[in-house]
Amino acid sequence: MKTKKSALGRGLSAILESPETDITSKDISGNYVVGAIANIALEKIEANPFQPREHFEETSLRELAASIDEQGVIQPVTVRKLGFDKYQLIAGERRFKAAKLSGLKEIPCFIRVANDEQMLEMALIENIHRRDLNAVEIAISYQRLLEECKITQEKLSERIGKDRSTITNYIRLLKLPPEIQIALREEKISMGHARCLINVEEQDFQLAILEEIINRNLSVRETENIVKEKKISKQKKSDKRSDNLPEKHSEIVTGLKKYLDTRVAIRRNTKGKGSIVISFNSEEDFDRIVSLLGD
Repeated sequence: MKTKKSALGRGLSAILESPETDITSKDISGNYVVGAIANIALEKIEANPFQPREHFEETSLRELAASIDEQGVIQPVTVRKLGFDKYQLIAGERRFKAAKLSGLKEIPCFIRVANDEQMLEMALIENIHRRDLNAVEIAISYQRLLEECKITQEKLSERIGKDRSTITNYIRLLKLPPEIQIALREEKISMGHARCLINVEEQDFQLAILEEIINRNLSVRETENIVKEKKISKQKKSDKRSDNLPEKHSEIVTGLKKYLDTRVAIRRNTKGKGSIVISFNSEEDFDRIVSLLGD
């Protein structure tokens, strides 16, 4: 009969179970002391309500469970102490679920103290660094860190070692229609495709291109060309409308285009009512134009 392996991997077990570590540190009540590393019964650990991941791939979980069955849990999960012999998962939910699947009764844990905001921040940052997160999950994690943990983009950039532009590009994905976000999450399209679609203003056209990408298996370059052709066609129509404008309006359009270095259009009806439309290509471009208009 096969003997169940320890929850700890062989190498880690030798270190953590050494008398020099505080793995057996307990307080007067018999609870593990905060800051300790300890094997804790899975039944005493509750799931993290702030877990940013929405989907755990079943096949991948079973593969990890098989690895745990053979090697043990190599990397401890992180928990916070809730009270008497109660703990809550902060990070490592995939390992936690796989350990349950493998039939383990306990799992190695780092024990920390964290209030809800700190707990959310730790869980989000820990998950952001995982390779198996999809782009939408990463974008949601960035957004939650900015909004719920009150972290600025500059501070977040320092925390996770990513450029601010990278963070901005991910967050912009959340402005896409749900159909495109689902396609991205299910890996029917890549982040490169999604970034092309962000630059399309009309939602109907975004969805039409999405369908074309999937049905024709378009590359990112081919998608870029479709978007570019659409913009050129739209610009020609805009220029044609501009040709029918009164001379003073046309002069204003020309001057604004030159000053703002972007597309400008005036839409006007026969009664003299209308609007001025100023285009921008990104958040940075928007900030630049606003700055010029404020001067």
